[in-house]
Amino acid sequence: MGRSDTEGCDSVREAAGGVRAELCEKKGRSSGALHARTHNRNESKKIVAKHNSSLYERFMKTTILHKQGHRGPHPGALAIVYALLFNFGLYFVISFRAPEHLAASATAVRPYFPGPWESAQTIAAYFQTHSHSVLMCAFLQFGAAIPLGIFTATMVSRLRFLGFRAAGADIALFGGLMTAFNIAISALVLWVMAYPGIADVNGVVRALYYIVFAVGGVGFSVPMGLLIAGISIPGLMMKLLPKWLVVSGLTLAAIGELSFFSLVIPSAVFLIPLTRFPSFVWLIFAGFKLPSRVGTPELTSDEIAGNTPAKGNA
Repeated sequence: MGRSDTEGCDSVREAAGGVRAELCEKKGRSSGALHARTHNRNESKKIVAKHNSSLYERFMKTTILHKQGHRGPHPGALAIVYALLFNFGLYFVISFRAPEHLAASATAVRPYFPGPWESAQTIAAYFQTHSHSVLMCAFLQFGAAIPLGIFTATMVSRLRFLGFRAAGADIALFGGLMTAFNIAISALVLWVMAYPGIADVNGVVRALYYIVFAVGGVGFSVPMGLLIAGISIPGLMMKLLPKWLVVSGLTLAAIGELSFFSLVIPSAVFLIPLTRFPSFVWLIFAGFKLPSRVGTPELTSDEIAGNTPAKGNA
């Protein structure tokens, strides 16, 4: 090979080397620009994600803070209406004044609703002479069953809204509805007894009277105990009710269940009013004390606006 050929090959190699170097330089610049663009894109994604997360947190804080509570009638007001109607009905058939001739005759007409221990003649005589009072009592006590049933449904719905999923809420529902139904049935039978001509048949009026006493007596106290227990136990487990209200409720519930023995032990009949009258007060307090919304951490306006971190994230 001649010298001219060698110089030609060298010039080709130099040109190829220059092209290779230029391509490498361009590739380097391109790779750097690509890396920079990728880096910038990743940084942009991080910024957007952080901004979206901040907006999401702010939205959730605001939603939780302003979340509406349980919707429905106020159970405390329903309990008050129930207690007023029921006790106003008792006003017509209860009197603490004894007639002057009561001591002189065992069959004297009492000015108050006769007890189950009274004679058949005394029971029949009362309904024959106090039909209007009995009618008003039946009317108001039937009306009292309605707010009690609504109270029961509202309290059970609120317990489930607050997150209680155990059987206690269903026990309360069963007890409350059974109590309301039994009040309504006893009031309707009482209305039948006040109807003209019914009280003239001593045997019929006495049989109806014992139905009223059984359904409205032990038929009231036992399921009322279930209602109170079904509210007290969830209130204790989830700390929804004050401790004193839970303890008093469980005591009332136990008394109500023990009144079941009055069916075979007549001397235990005092457990029925011992359940009935304190239960009015207990239901009112429970209706006002049971919260209507799930507890949430308190947030300041700055935390909602996103200016400062929430207390749990500080």
